[in-house]
Amino acid sequence: MQIKKEEIVSIVEEVVKRVKEKLKEGEIPVVKKEGIKSSSISGVCSAKQMGSERTESTCGGCGECVTKNVEAVREIVSAGANRVTTSSGISSKLKISSAKDLAILIDHTLLRPDAKEDEIVKLCKEAMEYHFATVCLNPAYVSLASRLLTGSGVKVCTVVGFPLGSMTTEAKAFETRDAIMKGADEIDMVINVGKLKSGDYKHVIEDIQGVVKSSQNKVVKVIIEAAHLTDYEKVIACILAKAGGAHFVKTSTGFGKGGATARDVALMRKVVGEEMGIKAAGGIRDFESALEMIKAGATRIGASASVVIVNPTKKKS
Repeated sequence: MQIKKEEIVSIVEEVVKRVKEKLKEGEIPVVKKEGIKSSSISGVCSAKQMGSERTESTCGGCGECVTKNVEAVREIVSAGANRVTTSSGISSKLKISSAKDLAILIDHTLLRPDAKEDEIVKLCKEAMEYHFATVCLNPAYVSLASRLLTGSGVKVCTVVGFPLGSMTTEAKAFETRDAIMKGADEIDMVINVGKLKSGDYKHVIEDIQGVVKSSQNKVVKVIIEAAHLTDYEKVIACILAKAGGAHFVKTSTGFGKGGATARDVALMRKVVGEEMGIKAAGGIRDFESALEMIKAGATRIGASASVVIVNPTKKKS
């Protein structure tokens, strides 16, 4: 059954009203959402099953706990989680004790329109060397990056409707299908900011749903271009992204009038709850800035200065 535009506006306004009330009270209800599942971590420790504590001597080497299945944990973190829990009693917020710990949370980014092929090759080599989560690049280079990164564990992220977001839903859906076919693992889409500001929430949510449907269950991040929005509009954008089935909300394209701020990240986290990823992007150039975003609630960082962030002794070339 199709929901009428007027009904969507009414629903969104009511949800925003309730969210604003919760923000004043200092709490946000967490909406349970089926996330990305992994059968590779059961959380059932063989030592625990035998009634003993897991130690190096009692570990059966089943490979099914977070300490023995690092790649599966990386997959979960990549999908946006900021907490991993198992029946073995391991449960904690992401802990960043050094710059290098940030690597698996970073989308190593090169979206300049004049980026050359040799720069893309360098980007991919750096991503493999430092174990970044993804490389984030323009769609024309997805095939190349996919070939270069095969088997490395580094994923390919590309952008859709970038950087303005004002193209048609059909165009964004086509871009998404084409990118997935060429090897993209993650999609960063830009919402139609003008439609959002006009109150056409039906268009915005259908735009998001069109990309999610076309993504073939790949990770979708929704760029809200926060610098162009009021706080009220940021709340609406986050609600629509979550309702549309996206996995992340993202602060900025890096091409707008402003980048990521810790304040925006904190607001976005309050709105979407703990089970949705938040990507902070735009203007993050050092470890301190990245850490500030993580503390505010980000679970992914988009940056072109990734190498400098994780290895401050290096100077960006």
